[in-house]
Amino acid sequence: MKSNLDDQHEINQSKEYTRSYDIKYVSEIRHKGLGTYRIIKDLDSYILNKKVNAQFKKWDDQWAKIVYRNLLQAHKDASLSTAKERTKEAQEKQKEIENILRYTIEIDDKVDWNKLQDKSKYEEPNPIMLLRNELNKIELPSPPIFKSLPKGPNKSDYAPQYSILGNIFKSLKQKKIQEAEESYQRMLISWNKRVEEINTFNNKANEDYQNDLKIIEIQKEVLNKKYEQLELDWYNQKTLFYKNQDEHNNKIDKLKTSYLNHDPNAIIEYCELVLNNSTYPEFFPKDFDIDYNAETKVLIVEYVLPSPDQLPTLLEVKYIATKKELKEIYLSETQLNKIYDVAIYNITLRTLNELFEADQANTIDVIVFNGWVNTINKSTGKMVNSCIVSIQVNKPEFNEIDLANIDPKACFKSLKGIGSSKLSGIITIQPIAQINKNDKRFVTAQDVVDKLNEGSNLAAMDWQDFEHLIREIFEKEFSTNGGEVKVTQASRDGGVDAIAFDPDPIRGGKIVIQAKRYTNTVGVAAVRDLYGTVVNEGATKGILVTTTDYGPDAYDFAKNKPLTLMNGANLLYLLEKHGHKARIDIAEARRLQI
Repeated sequence: MKSNLDDQHEINQSKEYTRSYDIKYVSEIRHKGLGTYRIIKDLDSYILNKKVNAQFKKWDDQWAKIVYRNLLQAHKDASLSTAKERTKEAQEKQKEIENILRYTIEIDDKVDWNKLQDKSKYEEPNPIMLLRNELNKIELPSPPIFKSLPKGPNKSDYAPQYSILGNIFKSLKQKKIQEAEESYQRMLISWNKRVEEINTFNNKANEDYQNDLKIIEIQKEVLNKKYEQLELDWYNQKTLFYKNQDEHNNKIDKLKTSYLNHDPNAIIEYCELVLNNSTYPEFFPKDFDIDYNAETKVLIVEYVLPSPDQLPTLLEVKYIATKKELKEIYLSETQLNKIYDVAIYNITLRTLNELFEADQANTIDVIVFNGWVNTINKSTGKMVNSCIVSIQVNKPEFNEIDLANIDPKACFKSLKGIGSSKLSGIITIQPIAQINKNDKRFVTAQDVVDKLNEGSNLAAMDWQDFEHLIREIFEKEFSTNGGEVKVTQASRDGGVDAIAFDPDPIRGGKIVIQAKRYTNTVGVAAVRDLYGTVVNEGATKGILVTTTDYGPDAYDFAKNKPLTLMNGANLLYLLEKHGHKARIDIAEARRLQI
């Protein structure tokens, strides 16, 4: 609604005559907003204008009140709508928390192998179709319009005409003959000139037409070559698409076969699929680590739980008309603590149910679930990682439970779960069992980093020393958070060179580290190998460290994958960060290799 009052005015002025032939001034005025119309007359134009302005002032006052009331109502409506929408969102979030356990009851948690298969078609159209469109856009030149040649002069038309005297006097007759011949020659010259001009024009028109045709042929040839390359690229992309698709599907088939054959690594990967398929509220952390003992058929799950401050606390939003403001109503601390405790018990039971229910190959007899929370210790102000719940459950016992009708806390306690009476207090407990970090491949570490100096060329050092150097520097990096790094058996097979165990529940877990003391650019093959190792090891992340750099295909492959690529510059920075200096001279290292 317009607030500019002048925009609402409409006026038409005219004159009329009275019976005494005096002039009477007339104004037809209208207020668009009010939809009001009036005719005002007066013998004096000055007084008439006063009356008109007074009437508009009266209407404008009425209109301003209406606009103000409408603005208030619009603001109220908008505020009520905002309050209603935010209340709905808050209630939906609270509902998500309430339905954490119900979610797993209502679905089948088994992995659908068919859905994991990629059966999609390559949808990028063949550019040959675009070529046809491009060719159709090329307009052929119009054929030239040639000028017709004029008819040549007929000599008979220029025969001399003799007079009586001309027939008598020979000189006169000769003169007539000469004049006729000259007239004919002049016309013939003019005709030849015109013919030459027309031929020149026609030849030029035909030449231009032929040139236009040649240009079009060149355009078509260029387009054909361009689209030949595009079609080749399209074919290569299509081939790569189906190759990657086949590799993915073969991997799924292999995983399925390995899982059904009770391969421990496949069982872990399968269980990770199950938990990754589990949908939680977006504001929840979703991280976990899994280990499996094939002999005992025990699965250990280290699960990252939300902290109390990650739960939504908004209950309702109201509009207070008297104050013209929105008021937010939140959960009380008591309510939040109660909801948090129930949520943790529900997450625990839901995870157990998902894994037991999804156990198609009957590979799991017992699950140990440890729930970890990363939060701030209010007494120290520092981040701490605390295990607040731990439970060990066997499958037959758990399968006897009807999750639809239980009290989560009572069920947890009856299963001999361990946790404080108030989980919201984040009281650390000792887990029933934890993932074993021991690995037979690990060897005693060697101290290398302290021997470095500014003259040390990393690219030329012994490759085993380089692997121990990487272990040492990453140990320094991870030790600030309680992590540890171990070196594996020396081998040049591109396997695991070191493994880090980071206790951080969000970014931590098992991290595979590979060291490449190269003098050439690292290609995509090494990055693919690292990714395969991460998958085979069940690690959360892979780090590849080299003395050189990586090719663009290597960086492209690492995108959106849990991989970190560190080049020589990154390595020197990391060393300097921890108080060590060295250099990387690739040319020197190459000379020493000769």
